[in-house]
Amino acid sequence: MGTTQPEDGKTTYREAMREALREALRSDDRVFLMGEDVGRYGGCFGVSLGLLEEFGPRRVRDTPLSESGFVGAGIGAALAGMRPIVEIMTVNFSLLALDQILNNAATLLHMSGGQLPVPLVIRMTTGAGRQLAAQHSHSLEGWYAHIPGIRVLAPATIDDARHMLAPALADPDPVLIFEHGGLYNTAGELIPPTAPVNLDHAAIRRPGTDISLITYGGSLPKALAAADELATEGIRAEVTDLRTLRPLDDAAIAASVARTHRAVVIDEAWRSGSLAAEVSARIAEASFYELDAPVERVCSAEVPMPYALRLEEAALPQAADIVAAAHRAVD
Repeated sequence: MGTTQPEDGKTTYREAMREALREALRSDDRVFLMGEDVGRYGGCFGVSLGLLEEFGPRRVRDTPLSESGFVGAGIGAALAGMRPIVEIMTVNFSLLALDQILNNAATLLHMSGGQLPVPLVIRMTTGAGRQLAAQHSHSLEGWYAHIPGIRVLAPATIDDARHMLAPALADPDPVLIFEHGGLYNTAGELIPPTAPVNLDHAAIRRPGTDISLITYGGSLPKALAAADELATEGIRAEVTDLRTLRPLDDAAIAASVARTHRAVVIDEAWRSGSLAAEVSARIAEASFYELDAPVERVCSAEVPMPYALRLEEAALPQAADIVAAAHRAVD
């Protein structure tokens, strides 16, 4: 599972998420965690390590390999007044529960005339870069961002990993949290929030005036690395972290494009029908007259994610690809 220890005084993304779970379990008796291997094994990526010993098997429940079954149980528990957190190992496996998520969790409030809210949180790992091959490595969060009735989060920083869960549990609608597997060992200083986290807003991770790099999740570090390289050439790139993929913060996207007049959208999903396509379309709809160049997209190659290291690296968006796209827009 790769639980590398951070330097003294630093927190990993994995530890930040674990502390968020611990806080949720401590503060509300209605909260419980369930999923495959979340208990005795500590989660397939080590996020829930130690929580079974601390809170017991009623609050941290191992489930059979039955995604549709335990996601459906979570929906039922939420309808009964509980606050379940359901963990699905990877986004690829979540497709086995897609019927429960789309036809039940996302629709019951609407179909019941507002009588049946489903305050459910579903966590899952997304993304590639760890040589786990095609059935464990895809980025399908854009598919879920297509569905009305749910909120889709993609924490890209240690602070968001720590502090997004509480407002997600307070949301009356189902919330899906996508944790990029490449971020779990990321370490840094955890900053206490000065106010409750607002899930409706994107964040500017680096200000700039020459081009907007718009991204989320595991692509954020690559966008920041690209911005560093562009800065050495005198190109000031603004990096926007979408944070919430549904609903998108249209105002933040438009404001960034208004400042820079050029945009590159970075998305680890396949280019066709991707979230990058949606963001690019919204820029064209709302900010067409602000643009000085066509919107660029940097996405994964349209192949099942390869296992071989070099092929996987070649299939994924890299900082060099982002720099090249920025040059096409700026030059």
